[in-house]
Amino acid sequence: MLGFGTLTKKVFGTPNDRKIKSVRPVIDKINALEPEFEALSDEGLKDKTLQLAERAMRGENLDDILPEAFANCREAAKRALGLRAFDTQLMGGIFLHQGNISEQKTGEGKTLTATFAAYLNALGGKGVHIVTVNDYLAKRDAEWMSKVYSALGLTTGVVYPQQPEDEKKEAYNADITYATNNELGFDYLRDNMKSELSQMNQRDHNFAIVDEVDSILIDEARTPLIISGPAQDRSELYLTIDKIIPEIQDDHYELDEKTRNVSYTDEGNEWLEENLAARGILPEGQSLYDPESTTIVHHVNQGLRAHKLFTKDKDYIVRDGDAVLIDEFTGRMMAGRRLSDGLHQAIEAKEGLKIQPENVTLASVTFQNYFRLYEKLAGMTGTALTEEEEFLEIYKLGVVEVPTNRPVAREDEHDAVYRTAEEKFAGVVKSIQEANAKQQPILVGTTSIEKSEFLSHLLEAQGITHNVLNARQHEQEAQIIADAGKLGAVTIATNMAGRGTDIQLGGNVEMRVQDALAADPEADPEALRARIESEVADEKEKVKEAGGLYVLATERHESRRIDNQLRGRSGRQGDPGRSSFFLSLEDDLMRIFGSERLDAVLSKLGMQEGEAIVHPWVNKSLEKAQAKVEGRNFDIRKQLLKFDDVMNDQRKVIFGQRREIMEAQDIGEIAQDMRYQVIDDMVTHHMPAKSYADQWNTEGLYAEVIEKLGVDVPVMEWADEEGVDDADIRERLEDSSDKFMEEKFETFGAENMRNIEKQVLLQTIDRKWREHLLTLEHLRSVVGFRGYAQRDPLNEYKTESFQLFEGLVDGLREDVTKTLSSIRMRTPEEEAALLEQLAQQQQAMQVAAAQANATPPTGQAIDGFDESDPTTWGNPGRNDNCPCGSGKKFKHCHGKLS
Repeated sequence: MLGFGTLTKKVFGTPNDRKIKSVRPVIDKINALEPEFEALSDEGLKDKTLQLAERAMRGENLDDILPEAFANCREAAKRALGLRAFDTQLMGGIFLHQGNISEQKTGEGKTLTATFAAYLNALGGKGVHIVTVNDYLAKRDAEWMSKVYSALGLTTGVVYPQQPEDEKKEAYNADITYATNNELGFDYLRDNMKSELSQMNQRDHNFAIVDEVDSILIDEARTPLIISGPAQDRSELYLTIDKIIPEIQDDHYELDEKTRNVSYTDEGNEWLEENLAARGILPEGQSLYDPESTTIVHHVNQGLRAHKLFTKDKDYIVRDGDAVLIDEFTGRMMAGRRLSDGLHQAIEAKEGLKIQPENVTLASVTFQNYFRLYEKLAGMTGTALTEEEEFLEIYKLGVVEVPTNRPVAREDEHDAVYRTAEEKFAGVVKSIQEANAKQQPILVGTTSIEKSEFLSHLLEAQGITHNVLNARQHEQEAQIIADAGKLGAVTIATNMAGRGTDIQLGGNVEMRVQDALAADPEADPEALRARIESEVADEKEKVKEAGGLYVLATERHESRRIDNQLRGRSGRQGDPGRSSFFLSLEDDLMRIFGSERLDAVLSKLGMQEGEAIVHPWVNKSLEKAQAKVEGRNFDIRKQLLKFDDVMNDQRKVIFGQRREIMEAQDIGEIAQDMRYQVIDDMVTHHMPAKSYADQWNTEGLYAEVIEKLGVDVPVMEWADEEGVDDADIRERLEDSSDKFMEEKFETFGAENMRNIEKQVLLQTIDRKWREHLLTLEHLRSVVGFRGYAQRDPLNEYKTESFQLFEGLVDGLREDVTKTLSSIRMRTPEEEAALLEQLAQQQQAMQVAAAQANATPPTGQAIDGFDESDPTTWGNPGRNDNCPCGSGKKFKHCHGKLS
């Protein structure tokens, strides 16, 4: 008997079915227009773009333009790439245009799908950003799809790290811009550290299409983007504390693997106090609980986390003397990313590496808050439905499952659960041998580098030829994945099973053509391609007969999405295939999330050694465990976002204020308003409202006027005059300060003075914002303890951060007023030096943010290097050699922040 919910779906269809049905008439319209667009010349396609753009700019609704725009784009793609988009791709494009996530299975052509929505939304002239997970994909997709956009008369740009500024600006000014999420976020922060509008690269945040949207907006959204500068070097302390941690006993700490948290027990704290005191780290008579011990406590906590929570070759690898983090979701190295709060330094101490100095935050933003800047956002992935609630709540993005062009023919087997990891791997090797014997290509998924290498040794012992793909071989990723669908291929991959590169049965034609041409540049490309296409087609048929690609996973991930991504590598475009998960009760997910009951069940069943249990119930209980973990991770991200939203409101105010200042020709009025507010605060403080004249502190007011306004006026005499009140004093101080500033304008010249005002204001905002970010970081780290006093940490954070922000604004007015007032009459030489100093400070700020051009070899300055002119330094990265040729890193030489 059918359940009520099932019956309702049968009669009315699911919400997803209704969305699919709603766009069918639009698809029919696009298809009906096809003959008309096929008749157009190449120039006719471009002319059509001009006509559609004119209609869009006149304000016509893009939905009305959509059928013609999609038909034009489909025809351009057919001519430029030889690909005629399926109806399902048009459907995906419509959902993207509507601001949804289009969930399309692997091999359904998401790269081409994006062109339809991008083209339509670029017609308004505001630009469209297409966001990818890595630089390789950004460059590949931009190069590949630019042929389509070019045929339509649109320009394409690609943004990548260490790109020359003029090239980057041109890329952002293109109609369609491809870039990674990291580079977009960093460029947004860098733009908001510039001192002139002309230096800013990004323009309107109009429309973004995020490829692999689940990876970017969920997996990577837990770590904010941070631009930082060096802080005080405390490497000795890390090394000293690292010697203590290995001596810690099991009863000295508590480890909670579910929440990835570790803390000292009371016994551990006592033991620490004795050891730290014995080594002279903790001063005599001082306890770990004293306020003076905060820094030491912080360091010993981070040391414990580095040793007990972070595992080499799983969470990070050591490469070229650096501890490089590994992305737990994709298995890729995250070069340049560092853990904050001294945790990375603790890992470097643990591994005996050179300890890099800690950094202070100059600017930061979370991916959630960066992508919410866009007027419209859309995304593509093969796996989004499991996180549907989060996409809707955080980003207001709906998820639509687009049907496949051909039915999925992959067989998904039930999980096989073994008692021990040893039995599981024996089962894995046996299954690989059986599939390999019939030459079925196999993709084996592992969750860590260590496990991929362990399995590799097992296969070597059995004489099975295979490739290993993990963070150590990431440079060969595309090549290894391109070969993974060949007859008899065995590929072991860590979490990163071909993201962005399709596994094609029989091999990848494009890759093989490129390799063949590289080996023999004289060969005829067309003849070569025809031969390779024929070979691959023959091999594909043999692979199909062998059963297609076999995806064998050796563990379940915490997130169902990662498992589904791995599964989705097989069965693309209606190809045959199979997938199977081999698990054991010793796997992390099973061990942490309750394998006791399952273990008891298996014991009762009297399972023999090496036997596996295969049952749908096991799958269901595992999915429930994964859903619990996903829910917990969502709650963590949601809580982090609530805290970041508080700072984001302040960030918008500061960045908006900076932009206003840069856009303004003359900021004299802003500076005057600030000065008047400072005067008002001074008078209110020293001459409170409704107080008598003999209660006024005129001496204090006089001293403060000289200090902050730089004018010597007879405040005490004014106060003695008959009938004078606080309003009169305010007015006289405002007049005096105005005259004082007018004199400066005459002395310096209006143009120079306006420039000085602008630079002083921007520099002061940047300095105050840096200090404020540091204070907020400290507040965030301690506010959690307020929960023990029955006070809501978030409300406490909101209240205190608002008070701190008010303090920032007050301090900003005072500092700007004081700096501008202290500019005295100077010689032309002194005046030039002041402007130079301000320019150098700004340059240093930008250098801290930059990831830019090449630097000279040690001992040789770059051509035209002038120590006193930062514009000749070539904009090096902070860790590059200094352009002066000293051999030191730039950040320790001319790039030191003032």
